[in-house]
Amino acid sequence: MNPKPENLIKLKTVQMPYGRHKGTILINLPETYVLWLCEHALPEGQLGELVKELYEIKVNGLESLVRSL
Repeated sequence: MNPKPENLIKLKTVQMPYGRHKGTILINLPETYVLWLCEHALPEGQLGELVKELYEIKVNGLESLVRSL
């Protein structure tokens, strides 16, 4: 998966709009929660796209690259 550059910025600025982690910046979501979302409750639309990209970033240990943007 090749993340879109504009989505990398969104991962660093967009907050989770609902649930237990409401208000948490997406890149700061726990990996276990991101995994759960992908397996059980992947949101539709742009948020779903961001969560899928976030999953790939987290499982590959690339959070520091996003945070450094």
